[in-house]
Amino acid sequence: MKLIIGLGNPGVKYEGTRHNAGFMVMDAISKKLDVAINKKKFEGSYVKTKIGNEDVILLKPETYMNNSGFSVRACMDFFKISREDILLIYDDLDTPVGSIRLKTKGSAGGHNGVKSVISCVMGEEFDRIRVGIGRNPQINIIDYVLTRFRADELDDLNHAVEQAANAAILAIKQGFPKAMNRYNVKPKKPKVKKEEKEQKDFYTTNAQDEIFRVEDQEKTN
Repeated sequence: MKLIIGLGNPGVKYEGTRHNAGFMVMDAISKKLDVAINKKKFEGSYVKTKIGNEDVILLKPETYMNNSGFSVRACMDFFKISREDILLIYDDLDTPVGSIRLKTKGSAGGHNGVKSVISCVMGEEFDRIRVGIGRNPQINIIDYVLTRFRADELDDLNHAVEQAANAAILAIKQGFPKAMNRYNVKPKKPKVKKEEKEQKDFYTTNAQDEIFRVEDQEKTN
């Protein structure tokens, strides 16, 4: 039996926030499998289903992010699931919006929800899918992860959520290495606004104080 966990915070207040990317992926997985994650137990919501021939538990802890591990541990103990059979899905500041990263183990990387899970399952050796939420150096991290995605990020976000859901299902059906090979691609480059692309660069020479306009190389070739 496998256990897929998506991290987030419960309640309407946190819906659509960056820290709830894990919940978004769980909702996408449940939709693809045509099941509802609506049974209450383990201090969270869960459902037992199948992916291929494998029995799978889908779990959304409702302990709030920093105590997610308690819900995970309770579910693992009840269904007798080992640490090596869990797949954790969560938001990642170091991955740009629109990209996902798959890893087989690692530290919490400053993510308190992951830190709680590592503590409660007593180890870092479990599969994980990180969903990019990007960074904003002008906003404190604690505040930033609780902001909602901007309108111009939604297409990229939806793409990443879809990819993460597909990766999770493939990982159960064909193994995590197969999912890594397929979905670990180079992070998407940040979009450049059209006006920035068309902008000309102007330089002033020290000798003659003349202004030279440097045309876009693509236009002069």
